[in-house]
Order: sequence, then structure tokens, then C-alpha cells
Amino acid sequence: MVQHSESPAESTGFTGGATSGYRWVVWGVLILAYLVVFFHRLALGVVRDDLTLAFGINATTFSNLGATYFYAYTLMQIPSGILADSLGARKTVTYGTLMAACGSLLFGLSPSIGWAFAGRLLVGIGVSVVLIAILKILSQWFPEDQFATMSGLTAFMGNVGGMLAQTPLALMVVWFTWRSTFAGIGIASLFIALLCYVLVRNTPQEMGLPAVGISSSTAHSRPISREALSRGLAAAMKNPGTWPGFFVFMGMFGTYVAMTGAWGNSYLREVFGFSATKASNHLMLAILGHALGCIFIGKLSDQMKRRRRPMALFTLIHVISWALLLFWKGGTVPVWLLPPLLFMLGFSSSAVILSWSCSKEVNDPAIAGIATSIVNMGGFVGAAFLPVILGSIIDRYGHLLEAADLYHRAFLFCLAFAVLSLVGSLLVKETHCRNIYHQIHTSAQSGASTDLKP
Repeated sequence: MVQHSESPAESTGFTGGATSGYRWVVWGVLILAYLVVFFHRLALGVVRDDLTLAFGINATTFSNLGATYFYAYTLMQIPSGILADSLGARKTVTYGTLMAACGSLLFGLSPSIGWAFAGRLLVGIGVSVVLIAILKILSQWFPEDQFATMSGLTAFMGNVGGMLAQTPLALMVVWFTWRSTFAGIGIASLFIALLCYVLVRNTPQEMGLPAVGISSSTAHSRPISREALSRGLAAAMKNPGTWPGFFVFMGMFGTYVAMTGAWGNSYLREVFGFSATKASNHLMLAILGHALGCIFIGKLSDQMKRRRRPMALFTLIHVISWALLLFWKGGTVPVWLLPPLLFMLGFSSSAVILSWSCSKEVNDPAIAGIATSIVNMGGFVGAAFLPVILGSIIDRYGHLLEAADLYHRAFLFCLAFAVLSLVGSLLVKETHCRNIYHQIHTSAQSGASTDLKP
């Protein structure tokens, strides 16, 4: 057991004490796994031509190949929450990253499109557990009033993985081929899984350190029972405060992935005549914007002690950004406007990180993993289906319309999803950055069965 001499005050800050020191080791190792998550999430748009040549697929099949990741991710969100709350983040991320490693190797070595789908499916299942496990770790290792800040920093680091899936991936494909690149990512993932198992711990108490975050103010420092998990899932699903964040995440994350991970590269090449590398460089601006926005919006929300107001502001900016892209004079934005517009699309979309806080803060602290997983599922519903909708439109009208008109028609659905996120943000319950579950339930159902026991 690790010995320590820190005071309770020291254990709740970002610096000082054994707890605050080791929390960064735990978080840092999990971030390595999260880099892999984002790499796979946004990689396919860059290698579309290579996949088309290798397997002879059309736009719809390509969209479905990319969406397979998101189908698996979506279906695994609630199981991910249950695993994080019961099995614990350490084993959950270790096993998930191992599965993702096998999927990446299979994808890179696939002899046919069927095997590529199988590899993509394994990757989606494997990486689906990582984010929810990290959010669970944040709720245990960091003070509650720093949750949005740390969520933003986590999302920022994940987007570094997304940046690797743009220009660096395009260069690696040229140097090593797409098959060798994905196989190499699989081998690196095996090493990351080993680090997770050796270094990550679910709570400070497992190392003999003082409790922090949720576990410092509640009795829920141990995995809860299966029956309690079932009750918790039902309670979170029935809680109306859970769902506005679901639709915010679905709308904005769907549009972000449609642009940066599926069709943005093709859009920039076919409408503006960019090379693959130049298109990737432009999309990196959107990913950089999203990464920086995650840090800025998370910190802003914690400092304002508000959730709904910053979320509504940035979802409105997101809607305006899409409207400018679609309805600029003449229907096509000038090339000089693309960089700032793509950056703002990414920056504003980062408001989705507040959805995790909003969901966590209106549900029982014992089911933080389940509550955030429901909201997270919304994002991947959007990311799974919106690119497929765009692909079907491109296949249907590609031979009838010019490229600019074709993408204008397809991207109208992105604008519609952005408006949906704006509506959702206006319905979010303000929590003032603290968990209000017991506050809003005590008078109505004191001692009700939704209170969970370890």
C-alpha cells in the first residue's frame, strides 16, 4: 500500500500530494488510448481513394464502412457505462484497447471488403469503452468543480489523435501504404493496453490515497451491484434532464464527423480542386479548432458556474457557421474564407463536452458512467447516420449535379442537425457546475429506490 502524508486540502487540488501527482499518471496513460480512439474515428476520409481502389467500393459502401465504427460505438455506450461502473476503468480500457488493436491489424491486412468491415467493427467495439472510462476516472480522481475543465483537456488530447489522422496519416500512407499504417497502429495499441493494465487504478483508495471527487463526498467508492446498476440505468433513462444533452451531442458531433472524418476531404478536393494533402491541412484547422474549443469552453463553463448559457451560445455559432458555408453569395464560399470557417465549425462543435457534465450533474453520482454513456450515445448516433445520409445523396445525385450543388444538397442535412443541437441546448437544466440529483429528488421521493447502494 502506498504511504502518504498529505492533508485533505492538499489532496483536492491540481498540485501537491501523492493523489494529485499520480492522478496525472492515470489520466496520461488513458489519454494514449484515447489518441487511438480519435485516430480511427477520423482516418477513413483520408484513405477513401485507397480503399476504393483496393476493394472497388462506391460512396454508400464507403460511408457504411466508416459508419460501422460508429454503429458499434453507439450500441456499446450503455454497456460501456455499466462496465466503467462495475468492472472499473482499468480493466475496461485494457480489454477494449486489446480488441481495437486486433481490429486495426485485421483492417490493415484484410483481403476483401468483408474482412475490412470485420476489422472496423472490432475497432469500434474496442475503442467505444475508452471515453466513458476516462470520465469515470475524472469523477474519482479530480475535484467535481474541475470536471468540465478536465473533460475539455481530455477532448483536446483526443483531437491530437484526430490531427494524426489527417496530414500525418496522408504522409504515412504515401510512405508505408495504408495497410502497413493501420497494422502499425494495431501494434502500438497492444503496448498501450499493457500500460493501462500496469499503471491505471480505478480510485485513489486502491493505492491507499485519500478519496477525491465524487467518492470523497459519497459512499460510492466501490463498484455497485448488478441490481443497483439496473435501477440506475432505468433511473437515468427516465430522467428528463439526461436527454437534452443527448440531442446536443447527436447534432453537433454528427456534423463534425461528417466534415472531418467522412466527406470533408472529398468536398474540398472536388469543389475547390485541392490536393489530398491540402484538403487534409484545411480539415486539421477544424480539428484544431475543436481541440482548442474543448479546453476553452470547459474552463469557461467551470469559471462561469454555468452549463446552459455557454452551450447555447456555441451551438448558435455552430448553426451560423454551417449557414455561412451553405448560403454565402453564389452558394460557394471563397477560398480565403474556408480556413477561419472550418476552424469555427470545429471550435463551436466542442460545446458537446458540456453534455457530459450536464448529464452527470442531474443523475445519481454512483452511476456517473451510465449517465454520461447515454449522452455519449447520442453523439455516435449522429456520427453513424449523418455521413451515410450524405453518402446516399452523393450516390443518388452525383451524376446529375455539379460538385458544388451536390455537396450543398448533402450538407443541408448537416445544417438541420446543427439546428437540432441548438434546440437541445435551450432545454438543458442549469446545474451551476455541481451535482443536483439529491437536491431535486429529496423532497419528491425521499428514500426512493433510485438511491443506489454499493
